[in-house]
Amino acid sequence: MNDNDKHSFESVAILEKELRYISHLIKQKGREILSNYTITPPQFIALQWLHESGDMTIGDLSTKMYLAFSTTTDLVDRMEKNELVQRVRDEHDRRVVRIHLLAEGERIIEEVIEKRQNYLRDIMGEFDKNEAEELLRNLQKLHLLMK
Repeated sequence: MNDNDKHSFESVAILEKELRYISHLIKQKGREILSNYTITPPQFIALQWLHESGDMTIGDLSTKMYLAFSTTTDLVDRMEKNELVQRVRDEHDRRVVRIHLLAEGERIIEEVIEKRQNYLRDIMGEFDKNEAEELLRNLQKLHLLMK
């Protein structure tokens, strides 16, 4: 193994660790923000998927959240009871039921996301414009390559 390979291995190990720590800190801040709301972290994740992807079946939501179908059904039951979502029959196939995000679920998700973005904006205040743009470009490139 030459020095370039070793350096690359170390750099990748450090990058993986930094990304993991950053992800954890953002998630931790998100949970701190969520503590002011009546929803649980799994409910937030479900609402976020519905907000970003639109109506979906419980099966689709289960797959996205890596949860058992029964667990997702319980989650949706509780969110429906709290008027965050609603089950809606598909117009073209009455056997299909989709989960629809209601106004209160939309409001909560948008508020929490805005607070998370404000947190990140405050941190990014330590970057100059070029550093911030370069970080964004590199993260977008990394994300694209990982898809």
